[in-house]
Amino acid sequence: MKAAPGDWLMIEGTHLDEPKRHGLILEVHGPDGSPPYIVRWDDTGTETLVIPSAGAHILTAEQMKQAHGR
Repeated sequence: MKAAPGDWLMIEGTHLDEPKRHGLILEVHGPDGSPPYIVRWDDTGTETLVIPSAGAHILTAEQMKQAHGR
């Protein structure tokens, strides 16, 4: 997984009725865009250090804008 600041981390729910989460990637701490990432979550506004697992993917700012009108 590769990302840059300004990209969006999307995490799919892993359980029935669990919501999807998305957050803005503020910092990339791994080499060449790899995790961990500092992410500001849209639903809570909190910033956390994240090492994404299964069910996570990256959207560029342009892809996010097209997909979600952001």
